[in-house]
Amino acid sequence: MKKYYLLPLLLLMIACGSKQNTRTSRTTKTTTRTTSSATNSNARADQIISYAKSFEGVKYRYGGTSRSGMDCSGLIFTAFKQAGLQLPRVSRDMATRGKAISLSQINPGDLLFFQTNKSRNVINHVGLIVSNSGGEISFIHATTSRGVIVSKLTENYWRSAFVGARRVL
Repeated sequence: MKKYYLLPLLLLMIACGSKQNTRTSRTTKTTTRTTSSATNSNARADQIISYAKSFEGVKYRYGGTSRSGMDCSGLIFTAFKQAGLQLPRVSRDMATRGKAISLSQINPGDLLFFQTNKSRNVINHVGLIVSNSGGEISFIHATTSRGVIVSKLTENYWRSAFVGARRVL
């Protein structure tokens, strides 16, 4: 019977982030979109970011997709769904969508993927880029300790857990 209690505990421990919040500096090149389709992407990205930011301060809840509780992939899934775009519900599945991009190519609306549990080689956290100003990349996500927050990729914890970025817009 003890086995049934271990699985939810294990899932909670590996889900969507950590408490750590340290900073360091790192510079990346900022790029901008210039085509007319990029203008549509920018407007859609702004809509998605604005909706995601409306959840700032919402507490963490594993599997959550509402204002009563949100997990990292639930936040991204909900924000994109509100804009009429369907993404998978799980961060590791989201990481297979769109086009892989380097940090020098990122724009607001792109997704960042992380592996916060080094003992398992799987993506288990996702964030939405809200800004890239002078190479300082900010992203919104849901952490188990602080709920929905905006963090910077220059923080040691997130920089070391980062595994890739993708453009889905």
